[in-house]
Amino acid sequence: MNQIKIIGIAGGSGSGKTYFARELLQNIGTDHCALIYQDNFYIDQSSRFDFDGGSVNFDHPSALDFDLLAEKLASLKKGLTTNIPIYDFATHSRLEETYVQGPKKIILVDGILIFHPENVRKIFDEMIFIDTPQELRFQRRLDRDVHERGRTHDGVHNQFFKQVKPMHDMFVEPSKEFADYIVKDFGDYHKVLETFTAKFKYLVEK
Repeated sequence: MNQIKIIGIAGGSGSGKTYFARELLQNIGTDHCALIYQDNFYIDQSSRFDFDGGSVNFDHPSALDFDLLAEKLASLKKGLTTNIPIYDFATHSRLEETYVQGPKKIILVDGILIFHPENVRKIFDEMIFIDTPQELRFQRRLDRDVHERGRTHDGVHNQFFKQVKPMHDMFVEPSKEFADYIVKDFGDYHKVLETFTAKFKYLVEK
């Protein structure tokens, strides 16, 4: 498969980057596009997770296996099929089973820290950063973690302000400088979505 494009979509936790990536995937179509999540590449933390919002820092780059992510993306860019790990947030463990991902003309990668490691960053053909105010990011994360991941309000609050915010300031926000496009959540979100949809549809139809 020729001209495989790998597109990174980053931003702070709760920035709307995943929603943006899923909309882009839907607009392009799964026949030509796939979406890979940074979250699948968490290192198994089941033996260290002590309580909700506890000592394990999931927002530090060391919590993620970026070497494995880079390896998988490199394989896809070569047109090879690869196995993607599955992470279970309920048990904080990497499952034994994986899922098979074949190459597509457009591979979207979603994650807060994907622009931080150089070995991952250099694989991207385009990098999009979703820039969203902290207050909105926290509310979105709270809603997601309580309703989708079985977390408690106090646990999410403690984790956000003791770990997520400091790590955002230290690693996520600085990585914005590598982005080709910075999207303001309340500004040019829909305009940029339309622009990239048209751009990538043109590529897959060539």
